[in-house]
Amino acid sequence: MASVLDQIKTWTTIVADTGDFESIAQYKPQDATTNPSLILAATKKSTYNDLIDSAVKYAKNKEGTIDEKVDWAADKLLINFGSKILNIIPGRVSTEVDAKLSFDTEATINKARHLIKLYEEVGIDKSRVLIKIASTWEGIKAAERLEKEGIHSYSFREVVFREVLTAVACAEAGITLISPFVGRILDWYKKNTGQNYDAKSDPGVKSVTRIYKYYKQHGYKTIVMGASFRNTGEIEELSGCDFLTISPALLNELQNDHKKIERKLCLAPNDNEPKVTYDERSFRWDLNEDAMATEKLSEGIRKFAQDNQTLKNELRKHFV
Repeated sequence: MASVLDQIKTWTTIVADTGDFESIAQYKPQDATTNPSLILAATKKSTYNDLIDSAVKYAKNKEGTIDEKVDWAADKLLINFGSKILNIIPGRVSTEVDAKLSFDTEATINKARHLIKLYEEVGIDKSRVLIKIASTWEGIKAAERLEKEGIHSYSFREVVFREVLTAVACAEAGITLISPFVGRILDWYKKNTGQNYDAKSDPGVKSVTRIYKYYKQHGYKTIVMGASFRNTGEIEELSGCDFLTISPALLNELQNDHKKIERKLCLAPNDNEPKVTYDERSFRWDLNEDAMATEKLSEGIRKFAQDNQTLKNELRKHFV
């Protein structure tokens, strides 16, 4: 019997949720996702010192203040990791815009263009890069404009169940991919209800299922990629989703499990959710009305911003 991982691969594109090259090579995913937290963790390993040294050397040759050079080094380090990952995988790598820019459309656009330019400097075409942008209203508007420039966008921290809020806004903006954080949704519900959930009743699984079916029903091309899993049961319940991004630990569990599973996600004849649309006013109101979405979005932005700053603080030591 094929492993559960191999069975899921027949229906779903598997993405490695890590910045560690060895893990990526081992599980042979199509794509890979990165974020400041993953890159920060990877830089703790001495095997990646050359990537840090290269980024620092690059930044030291730039004009500007220490702060500006640190920013150059941080951006270059992201590209160094992304470039190495693209030597391993056949598909695309995601690279994240600084979460501190989540409420600034123009700054987000400028940073995205800058990251793409850095990739192009090392011979990587923008078609192999997904720029990760927060699913704030400002982030969605930035992604919409970037898509028109041929820069593919990846909207993350999409944790909304109410009227598939940001999923609708992202699809209408023509964003390439959205990534609902399944485990973060589960965490919130467990904390606030005191209940335990199995995989079938998992609120995060239900959210992704609803978004997937809504997109298919209304013909949206935006890819749905479930993320931030807490257990393999969640992953199995979402088999058939467009993409799933999975940590090395859970990839290992799936690879070593050989039970038979079935595809769970597909559009059924009785799926008939009315089409909705959002302008800025209604988007902000419905986001405000969903306590889980509001809290987890803010928490996610804060956490990634903090890890990005920690990474910069480590890089700063090379400039003093």
